[in-house]
Amino acid sequence: MDTAGPAGQAVGSAPAAPTGSALPRQRRAHRTLRAVAVLVGLFFGLPVVVLVGRALLDGSLGVSLASQTVLDALRLSLVTTAVSLVITVAIGLPLAFVFARHRFPGVSVLEVAVSLPIVLPPSVAGLALLLVFGRRGLVGGALDDLGVSIPFTTLAVVIAQVFVSAPFFIRSAKAGIAAVDRDLEDAARVDGASDRQLLRAITLPLASGALAAGLLMSWARSLGEFGATIMFAGNIEGRTQTLPLVVYGEFQGGDLDSSIAAAVILVLAAIGVLLAVRVFHWGRVLTLRAVG
Repeated sequence: MDTAGPAGQAVGSAPAAPTGSALPRQRRAHRTLRAVAVLVGLFFGLPVVVLVGRALLDGSLGVSLASQTVLDALRLSLVTTAVSLVITVAIGLPLAFVFARHRFPGVSVLEVAVSLPIVLPPSVAGLALLLVFGRRGLVGGALDDLGVSIPFTTLAVVIAQVFVSAPFFIRSAKAGIAAVDRDLEDAARVDGASDRQLLRAITLPLASGALAAGLLMSWARSLGEFGATIMFAGNIEGRTQTLPLVVYGEFQGGDLDSSIAAAVILVLAAIGVLLAVRVFHWGRVLTLRAVG
């Protein structure tokens, strides 16, 4: 026999169904929520659809892709983002492992410092890089005395990309490594596996989803980087002018078609990243838990 709960409702009984008067109100509320969701979706999606549609329907995408300016910027963007991604993995993976597995005084401060570029305005990031690596900067002054100049070079583009994008990979990799079952690693150690074998055969494969998603997000952030690049590397055609800078430069110069074409390439790359994250079920790394 069911017993009465605190509110007088029988424990174990099914929830009461909506009454006849409550059901229409509930349906109206659901329809209102769906309508609001559609409007918000249009707010975010319609500008992108119009941009892509404009480029495809009037043929500006095909014409502008033959432009040497756009092709040079695309080539430079692909090369610099590839280099920045390699650097990001080289410095980010060991750091993510430290954040996931080691506790020591000051580690929280270090994590905040590494994550800061995520929330830092890109123009501020570029100015900060200039103050460190510029000719009169903290490090750049000494390098300039040695005949090495970083600002307004292709190297400056790579540094700017790494600075703003590496935190995305580091935080995602940290979440993936922290989620690996330590009992599996302990069992492998008992069987005689070395730390290198453990990392290669267990830790990295089990964290591969988070690592791959972090790489994609980091690459997409590098590809779309604008503010830090224009402040630290400038907008020199064929040397530091990446695709986002072409979008800005061509628009400022009055060539709307070339600006749209470069923008559509960036949009398609961003859509590809998001689709990959969803198709391969890496969406968890975009949640607050994964980036926390």
